[in-house]
Amino acid sequence: MSLKRQGQSKPESQVLERTKAKKKLKRPPLYKVLFHNDDYTPMEFVVLVLMSIFGRSEVDATQIMLHVHNTGVGVAGLYPFSVAETKVSEVMAAAEKAQYPLLVTLEPTDEGQDGDRSSPS
Repeated sequence: MSLKRQGQSKPESQVLERTKAKKKLKRPPLYKVLFHNDDYTPMEFVVLVLMSIFGRSEVDATQIMLHVHNTGVGVAGLYPFSVAETKVSEVMAAAEKAQYPLLVTLEPTDEGQDGDRSSPS
């Protein structure tokens, strides 16, 4: 036999949700990986390196190589510092192994004071 008492009810469970303020993470600065033209490294080698190390298609790699050949320098990609540094090292090691004087460097991209990224020119 159950007895119900009037005026008394079971307290209801309450769930309190706290929202945490999410911290906006700052993106790491990007660096340009630059290929420099020389008179000795074959164009085919540059295309091969762009395809194998930078994951470029043959068409993209050829366009970058021709840009480097015609203007003296060209951007292979934009990466966080550690990735850019690794890619430069890989290219330089491949060039040294093949006995080519290919020069690949990195430099910071142009960024605004508030972290906005402007496209490389």
